[in-house]
Amino acid sequence: MATLSVRLPKSIHAKLTELAEQEGTSINQLINSAVAEKLAALMTEDYLAKRAQRASSEHFDRVLDKIPDAAPDAGDELPANYRRAARDGTK
Repeated sequence: MATLSVRLPKSIHAKLTELAEQEGTSINQLINSAVAEKLAALMTEDYLAKRAQRASSEHFDRVLDKIPDAAPDAGDELPANYRRAARDGTK
């Protein structure tokens, strides 16, 4: 395990101390958890951005074609300006 020295404003250190006591844990463990959560969020964001680059509106439309023709539930509607991709390759 690596050791890291971190400079924190007194106000953040005080809040960390308070929260660690409330949670019944150490400041070290609280910081470890916070950093792990932040890393997970950033890595997820990066993964989703890369995955979105591989997205295809044509594939999305093929998936939609498999859904029975019924009104969507409230909140599940496509945006008003959504246009389906042309099947012949034109836009």
